Amino acid sequence: MGAFKGPFGSAFFLLLACAAAFGGQEPKIEVEPWEVRINLRQPPMKVMDAIGLVPGMVIGEVGAGTGRVSVWLAQRVGPTGHVYANDIDERALSRLKTRCEKAGLRNLTTIVGTLTEPGFPPRSLDIAFMTNTYHHLEKPVELVRNLLPSLKEGGILAIVERDADRTVHKEEATSKNDFLKQMAAAGFEVIRIETFLQEDNIYIARPKPASK
Repeated sequence: MGAFKGPFGSAFFLLLACAAAFGGQEPKIEVEPWEVRINLRQPPMKVMDAIGLVPGMVIGEVGAGTGRVSVWLAQRVGPTGHVYANDIDERALSRLKTRCEKAGLRNLTTIVGTLTEPGFPPRSLDIAFMTNTYHHLEKPVELVRNLLPSLKEGGILAIVERDADRTVHKEEATSKNDFLKQMAAAGFEVIRIETFLQEDNIYIARPKPASK
């Protein structure tokens, strides 16, 4: 997104962009300038609605980074819910901790994981979640398979990922067919695909039933 050159300057443009990204509502937490463009593509409120995130839930985010989405997850689940924010970058998670302190969010725990092990507590999550992360995974099947033990009974996996068939950014996307095959190999079955975002699919999956 290029710099705004209008009479009100870049701050005014940032405010307008934030309003658009969050459904016309002023965010209650600080949005970093670099996040605005991605949030316009993937409005956090709409994504959280689509995956069924409500107050009181426990959600684990893989690849949380500095918290572009984690802070919104924490605000949505509220004081009776909890967010586990995973990343392999300890410095990014340190920045996320600072961000939560500034925003007064006390319901988020950071976890330094590995390329294949997210490190979430067993049977703790209502939702395992990732966005803008899947195509970066070096071993996606192994990592996703290792999410299975962290889900509560009835828990789901929700992944927001650019669809290679609907974007020009092929290097930052996964085709739907490849994604479905990889989920099956990891022990999940996709039960719903939301396609209302311009470039991204939102996949909702659950563990495959145990073979009888």
